[in-house]
Amino acid sequence: MVSNKNFLDFVPVCNEWVSFDSNEKGELLLVVQNKGFYNRIAQMFFRRSKVSEIELDEMGSFVLPLIDGRRSVYEIGKSVKDHFGEAAEPLYPRLVKYMKILQSYKYISFDKSQKK
Repeated sequence: MVSNKNFLDFVPVCNEWVSFDSNEKGELLLVVQNKGFYNRIAQMFFRRSKVSEIELDEMGSFVLPLIDGRRSVYEIGKSVKDHFGEAAEPLYPRLVKYMKILQSYKYISFDKSQKK
């Protein structure tokens, strides 16, 4: 079934269990608690850590704070274009892929109601 909704109109929202920190280079780190049955087993038998820190690149460090539940993907893209200029190209395919990756790991979700 084909949807008539445009992905650029979606409003991303960070999930409440995701927290941020920064490293010495000023880049953002996603701090994720490793909870759940399989993570417990990995922690006990394979000495995995209880917390994972995921280092983001320069563009990811710029985009993630803009995900506030008010800005659409399109508006975030405009801010990225203003900040990075031509270095951000191809802007929207790249941004949409990044958003879908964040969604697949459940770091963000989308308010699928279209903005007016």
